[in-house]
Amino acid sequence: MLKDFGYIGIFLLFAIAIPAGMLLLSWALTFVRVRPRKPNPVKYTTYECGMQTIGGSWIQFNFRYYLYALLFVVFDIETVFLYPWAVYFKQLKLFGFIEMLVFILILLVAFVYAWKKKALEWS
Repeated sequence: MLKDFGYIGIFLLFAIAIPAGMLLLSWALTFVRVRPRKPNPVKYTTYECGMQTIGGSWIQFNFRYYLYALLFVVFDIETVFLYPWAVYFKQLKLFGFIEMLVFILILLVAFVYAWKKKALEWS
């Protein structure tokens, strides 16, 4: 059991050490003057398409953008699960067919729920 989790520990060690090492190397190169540090107020301004911003740069987005994005992700994941099922459809037989019908039914219930709550209407 320790051998199985040892690989995860090594992977976790590298996953933490590599980004931390890059940040420390960048910080250390500042003192050697390889990475310049020249703060300027212009660098902290909002840049968008080369045009001057009108109004404040922090605006509050409508929550419907996030709702549409979340619904897109849910139904996009559905298609990701449908492809392997379609490839092995003959080997799965009736059990695989019923399993996918239950999966699609759950997503269909979620879609109808979002539709009834008028979450899909853009007003």
